[in-house]
Amino acid sequence: MRSSIRLFRVAGIDIGIHYTWIFIFVLIAWSLAQGFFPQAYPGWSTATYWVTGFVASLLLFVSVLLHELAHSLVARARGLPVRSITLFIFGGVSNLEEEPQQPRVEFVMSIVGPLTSLVLAGVCWGVFQLMEGQETPVVATLSYLALINALLAGFNLLPAFPLDGGRVLRSILWATTGSLTKATNIAAISGRVFSWLFIGYGVYQLLWVGNLFGGLWIAFIGWFLGNAADTSRREVGLREQLTGVRVQDVMDSSPVAVSPATLVWDLVRDTFRQYRRRAVPVSQGNQAVGIITFTDVRELPQDRWTETPVEQIMTRTPLYSVAPEDDLSSAMKLIAQHDINQVLVLKNGQLVGLLSRADIIQYLQLSQELGVKFDTFK
Repeated sequence: MRSSIRLFRVAGIDIGIHYTWIFIFVLIAWSLAQGFFPQAYPGWSTATYWVTGFVASLLLFVSVLLHELAHSLVARARGLPVRSITLFIFGGVSNLEEEPQQPRVEFVMSIVGPLTSLVLAGVCWGVFQLMEGQETPVVATLSYLALINALLAGFNLLPAFPLDGGRVLRSILWATTGSLTKATNIAAISGRVFSWLFIGYGVYQLLWVGNLFGGLWIAFIGWFLGNAADTSRREVGLREQLTGVRVQDVMDSSPVAVSPATLVWDLVRDTFRQYRRRAVPVSQGNQAVGIITFTDVRELPQDRWTETPVEQIMTRTPLYSVAPEDDLSSAMKLIAQHDINQVLVLKNGQLVGLLSRADIIQYLQLSQELGVKFDTFK
């Protein structure tokens, strides 16, 4: 997730927070200090309410982190690489490098998160019972964590894709129908229905109950859930359209390349302008040694263009590449994963093409307009 701040690593997984996490962390701490704890435990000092509120808010996100770690560790145990976990306004998200390839893997990955939250709720409730009757900040925090983890588990078990319950539903449908696309479409429809219910209930709370903040928040959750379901549905459809199509069928098989000694001014005049290219491979013979883009050139002052060779500003590493016979869906995943606009196409270390986002978009447009998938002609 973009705009995230890396904090630390757990079991080799980067843990970070999105800037929206700061907003919701403070908001939860405020609501606990001003509402939840004063109502449940009157008589404390203002400072005690605020300290307890901030500690409880922090422990809530520790609970969310444990929930996501459960997903990530199970995914990694099943052979799925996990880049990071990011905490944000709606909780947390595990950033997997690839999706499960089997329904049973998705089922186990999905169900373990809510089960972890239920275990945390049970542990907090059990300790709370042992200390019942004591009106201390520790007891108050335990009661809150027991409640919030139970709610977190229940919410995530809703059969609303892409929540954990929706993913469990998709895995069952996937195993039953044998079609990931069909299972995703049904699960996404379920997610959209739940989003409408949340929005409707939020509007009810806002207009008829007068709960301004609660109504807006519930409606916002519904809106987010619906958008996430639609996005996931489109991503699976896109992956299906690209699967089975080879990179060599879409790539630019005769890319304009320049040598490392080419001056930046000559690159701009003779290549960027003439060929309308925004990125050009840099090669010695057929051996790719880098790639030069508009961004690289813009960072160099124009008065140095006539004296600076390309090799001084080109991107050397990481130099992402694919093979001509690779699946187009895997190439698109590489482009999206690293937020780049093009990848080199190499065969036995030799440059044979260049694949860009624009090439993939043009293929998709042509495929959709003609209503045909071109791998069917092989």
